[in-house]
Amino acid sequence: MRLPFLSMALTAGGICLSLSGEAQTPAANPLDAIPDSMPFDVPYGTPISLDRAEAAIAAAVAEAKKHHWKLNVAVVDSGANLVAFQRMDGAQLASIAVSEHKARTAATFRRETKAFEDAIQLKQNYYALTLDGIIASRGGIPLIEAGKIIGAIGCSGATGSQDEAACKVGAATVK
Repeated sequence: MRLPFLSMALTAGGICLSLSGEAQTPAANPLDAIPDSMPFDVPYGTPISLDRAEAAIAAAVAEAKKHHWKLNVAVVDSGANLVAFQRMDGAQLASIAVSEHKARTAATFRRETKAFEDAIQLKQNYYALTLDGIIASRGGIPLIEAGKIIGAIGCSGATGSQDEAACKVGAATVK
């Protein structure tokens, strides 16, 4: 009978001891860091032409075909407006909108969509989920020419890493 009482007394004593100790300093919030320069500060340029958008799509589709991936590929201009789109035979229907969303996110936020995936999955920066227009899945890449964003390409239908690989080939057509 004394054992439960002793256990409660030690627990209560432990609580009192921990409360009487020094206050613990909370860990620093990494989001409080102030960078010296603004990240992702790439200016917008003249919108991509239809011919160049189609060339980027053709390169991404050719890469996908080499691996037997079935993708949807979208290219938007620097204002995130759809310029060109292609759905490969057998590509899943849900990925039509996803490919466009990836391209729009890459253009409007001036960064690869992988940055949002990493922010959430690796850095636990869940605040990114509260931002309008975000898609936290790789496969959206800005198209940059002469240091300016002229558009973005988005691929969807395979795994994120496959989408990203095809997108990089498409993005490489823009110099």
